[in-house]
Amino acid sequence: MTSDLTSAPIPQLVRRLAIPAGTGFFFNTMFNVVDTWYGGQLSTSALAAMSLSFPVFFLILAVGGGISTGATTLIGNALGRKDQEEAGLYMSQSLSFALIHALLLTIAGLVAAPYIFILMGARGEYLAHALSYMNVIFAGSIFFLLNFVMNALLNSHGNTLPYRNFLIGGFFLNLILDPWFMYGGAGLPALGLAGIALATVFVHVLGVVYLFSQIVKTGSMPPLRITDLRPRWSYFRELFRQGFPSAMNMMTISLGIFIITWFAGRFGEEAVAAYGIGTRIVQIALLPVMGLNIATLALTAQNFGAERIDRIRETLRVSLCYGVILALTGTAGALFFSRELMGLFTADRAVIDAGVGFLTIEAYVLPAYVFLYISISAMQGVKMPLFGLIIGLYRQIAGPACVFHLFTTVMGLGLIGIWWGIFGITWSAALIVMFYVSRTLATLEKDLIRI
Repeated sequence: MTSDLTSAPIPQLVRRLAIPAGTGFFFNTMFNVVDTWYGGQLSTSALAAMSLSFPVFFLILAVGGGISTGATTLIGNALGRKDQEEAGLYMSQSLSFALIHALLLTIAGLVAAPYIFILMGARGEYLAHALSYMNVIFAGSIFFLLNFVMNALLNSHGNTLPYRNFLIGGFFLNLILDPWFMYGGAGLPALGLAGIALATVFVHVLGVVYLFSQIVKTGSMPPLRITDLRPRWSYFRELFRQGFPSAMNMMTISLGIFIITWFAGRFGEEAVAAYGIGTRIVQIALLPVMGLNIATLALTAQNFGAERIDRIRETLRVSLCYGVILALTGTAGALFFSRELMGLFTADRAVIDAGVGFLTIEAYVLPAYVFLYISISAMQGVKMPLFGLIIGLYRQIAGPACVFHLFTTVMGLGLIGIWWGIFGITWSAALIVMFYVSRTLATLEKDLIRI
């Protein structure tokens, strides 16, 4: 498959990549929304258990996302240099890299999950629900990681359509599987919360089959030989060097959710459930931005390989412009319909009230997420993923550890102090990132002029 990411007009390319990716992310988030809704039909305890499970589940997503980012960057750089042989080797090595990490994740997750949930305050039925959900997810982690890698292979060529199709199809299939697996029927016993997890894994199994068929069909990958899958440590090292900071950056999000959940848990299960629902709503508002992230990474990676810093600047400018407009739309929706949105997931008045407080403040944070996500994607594309990790450590761990206690306890703001803490930390991180990216691109331009 040919690629024009280094030559076609940037606004056209951003739209071509971002719209399918954003559409896919919409259905992926709606997939999660459906899971959350069905969890709420079981009980408030089951709903809280899903919220509690999210940061643990996110560890799998972080590893997969890191491998995907590293693969997209390295394959894209090779394609930008017109080095098809190296691009092909990175494709096959990425698959091996994912398989090894999936095995390690499954073993570690099944062993450590009970201790993690107990540390987060889960006991009795609350703990049982969380474990029934996550044990199934960990057992199926290989399929999540393989889908991440195959999506990276397609993205690096500028093809975001197959993954979009998988996510749309997965959403509609999940609508059928969730109630069937959860309540039972047609010879299947009622599996409760574990049924929701099993439906998710089953959809990803089908996704592996579909995405691999699309890779073969579009010619995005040369014919795969078993010998190509044998680990080559020089390629593994580069995948680790590019992917590890990105994975750790995503893991800081998991740790950040853990910290927020821990602080919110001091105000009861209702506060935890409200945060879980509110986070899903914010994800929906940011879905178009996720598509812009994919577009920014793919375009930056290939144009960095082609030494076109001017096109990287234009990619960043166009993506940020689109992103801020879309984020402001989400801000308006969260402000005017917060109570109605919360009411879609629960009838518990205490959960709704806490969620409205979260959304009213979080609505003003959405543009900051645009600056953060798109700028960090650009840094990953120019093979500088470490800065994203540093910002992640500040935004998700160091900042919350200091600010949340100050706001909730010392200043006596209670639960709303957590929400205001998120506001201040996120905006300060966004401003730091924008300054750093501007300086970095200027330095890269000067280096190219000297050469």
